Amino acid sequence: MVAVGNIMHADFALVQRAKAQDRAAFNEIVLRYKSKVYNYIFRQVGSASDAEDLTQETFVRAYLSINSFQSRASLNTWLFRIATNLCIDQGRKNQRTRSFLAPPVREDEDSVDQDIPDSSFDPQILALNSELGVKLEAALRSLPEKLRTVILLYDVEGLSYDEISGILDCPLGTIKSRIFNARSALREKLAPYLQSVV
Repeated sequence: MVAVGNIMHADFALVQRAKAQDRAAFNEIVLRYKSKVYNYIFRQVGSASDAEDLTQETFVRAYLSINSFQSRASLNTWLFRIATNLCIDQGRKNQRTRSFLAPPVREDEDSVDQDIPDSSFDPQILALNSELGVKLEAALRSLPEKLRTVILLYDVEGLSYDEISGILDCPLGTIKSRIFNARSALREKLAPYLQSVV
């Protein structure tokens, strides 16, 4: 708990400096949060190039609106809110585009494998972990956007119900319900694979 308090205090100090036009302070914010924001966005959109663009846009918007940042929420929560809104906008834009174009070609799944941590050097375990990671990423991408967003924010990013409620501007009960539904859907989607490897 002390570490979290120290991070929030350090973030608060960085924000105050950034509000005073200290570019080095904002660069520190970017360095501190860029990979977390990128990984979250990548899992939302499934495209490395889109994730890079949206991550950059997240920090551009944060920079432009740093003076409106209120300390009621953590910097982490605020950045995820910006990123989430950009992902929602991107999803809407892609839906409109798909109605005019042919279905998009699936990306090479090798890019998914790179994000899967492997703690064992056993080739069989490595292969199973890699395959499970690919299946999990595919299952996550197949979830409706509302369910995918809450499960990523809660289970992957470790945000609290309250923080997610603030990011999505939804009641706590709705957040809990969506997390339950997302987990159920993932279990159902992964069940055939998990049964086949047992």
